[in-house]
Amino acid sequence: MYPPPMIGDFEVFPAGPGDGGVVGEIHAESWRAAYAEFFSPEFFAQAVERRRGRWHRVLAEGEQTVLLAASEGRPLAYSAFAPSATRPGAAEILGFYAHPDGWGGGAASALMAGSLQRIRQDGFGRVHLWTLRGTPRSRRFYTKCGFAESGAGRSHDYGDGNPIEQVEYELALD
Repeated sequence: MYPPPMIGDFEVFPAGPGDGGVVGEIHAESWRAAYAEFFSPEFFAQAVERRRGRWHRVLAEGEQTVLLAASEGRPLAYSAFAPSATRPGAAEILGFYAHPDGWGGGAASALMAGSLQRIRQDGFGRVHLWTLRGTPRSRRFYTKCGFAESGAGRSHDYGDGNPIEQVEYELALD
């Protein structure tokens, strides 16, 4: 078996069925660090735990491509993408999260480079994603990676009955 490809100092590789725990940990800890202000404490604790536990099922279903970025064998970020449900011929990044231990260290940039490379290889010429309007860190990151706001917005209810505004970002890969 060949080692995973390197992008900068990071290995970027597909998550396998046994990686549900590590993807869930990244997702939960990223949410814990970035989104607490958007939810009530009771709902938030449950939401974090749901994110921790859902990835075994998602990876087993195989409907999304999930990539990990690791440094010295430790996964620090994941992306999940699939064909867009709303834009024929485009991919949609459904999740893109880095563990707070990896923030600012380059894992997210390496993962985005690897994700965009894989999305191109899968034959997509465009990619889009949604992010919370009130998260300037993620919005700056997507802009730095070449994404631009599409002008579309939507309200999304994460299950607590309090919709949160999201903005859409898009990127042409041609």
